[in-house]
Parts: sequence; C-alpha cells; structure tokens
Amino acid sequence: MFTGIIEELGTVTRIQRGLHSAVLTIAAETVLETAKVGDSIAVNGVCLTVTALSGSAFSADVMHETLNRSSLSGLRTGSPVNLERAMPANGRFDGHIVAGHVDGVGTVADVRRDDTAVWFTIRAAPDLLRLIVEKGSVAVDGISLTVAAVTQREFSVSAIPYTAAHTVLRERRPGDLVNLETDVIGKYVEKLLLPSTSGRQGSAITKEFLSQHGF
Repeated sequence: MFTGIIEELGTVTRIQRGLHSAVLTIAAETVLETAKVGDSIAVNGVCLTVTALSGSAFSADVMHETLNRSSLSGLRTGSPVNLERAMPANGRFDGHIVAGHVDGVGTVADVRRDDTAVWFTIRAAPDLLRLIVEKGSVAVDGISLTVAAVTQREFSVSAIPYTAAHTVLRERRPGDLVNLETDVIGKYVEKLLLPSTSGRQGSAITKEFLSQHGF
C-alpha cells in the first residue's frame, strides 16, 4: 500500500523491451536507502517489484497487463518518474489509500496557473469518472490529489507549486497521458451496492438498507 506522497523523482536509465513486457532500470537515491530485492516501489503510481539493485539504481519487470493499463509503455531513457516506497506499518498516513494498481489512463486537457495553484484538467473514460467525486481523492501518476471538479468528460485537480515542481507534473502538457487510480473505497462500495453480473445472488446491502439503518 502507498499514500500518494512522492518521495523523489527517479530517472529511467535503461529499458529492455520484450514482445509483451519490459524491464525498467531507474536511477534513484531516497527510495534505495532501505530497498531490497522483492520490495515494492510505485513508479508513476504503478506498484512494481524490485528485481535487482545496484548502488544507484533498481530494476523492475513490467508485465503485459501493466503496459496495457498504464502509461509506462511510453517511457523513454531519460524520462523522469515519480517514486514512492510502500508505506511502513508504523508510518504516517499523509495522503490517501493508494494500492498502486492503476485503473487506466487519462489525457491532460489543460494546464493553467491560478495565483499559487496549478490546475490540471484531465479527460478520462466514463468508467473511471463515475468513481471520481468532487472533494474526493484520486492518484494521478501516483500523486495523491484532491478532486476540485468533475464533469461527464473530465475532472480537475489543483496542485500547490511544490507538488508541481517536485513531481512529473512539471513535465505534463496537454495531450500527455497520465496514470489514474480511483479511490479504492469507492470501488468496494460500488461492488457491494451493484447487483452481481456473475449469475450469483446480488449483495443484500442496498441503498434502501443503508438508509433504513441511518447511513
């Protein structure tokens, strides 16, 4: 589990591409201080397992499903990437619950400054937007951000200058793809409320049930 609080920017130093997979090598400092093979590190919001370590870099496998679901397939040698180690059990929870399991990608539609804030408007598919709510949380390239507005086609987030300057948001321009992970709590609530599509009996938890019991 992650929090969406980026620890540092790493740099892709090598990409070994297979037919349907890849191996990324990423130069870093902070996330390597306690890292060991088998640890989880979120790369632009995607949870990857460390498969090899050197003095100043780590390597991780990227599977077919991950390449299809995320923007990692667009990385190039020299690309900056957001990095965050998995949250320790005794750590502070500064962002929100981020699983590192990207739901899909969005497209940056607009970037604008508003006094001290930097606004990013991101277009996304309806199946992602239905789980993105105003004032809720969303992970954009692994960054925990608060949703400022949502429409039927897009949503907007506002980042403070520090976040924009110390993450890959500083590189993002209209047309760029970003990894999106919606709030995991919302996904579980939707799963419980919607009737089952697998042929099994649906959940007994309904809107009426919740209303009757004071929710």
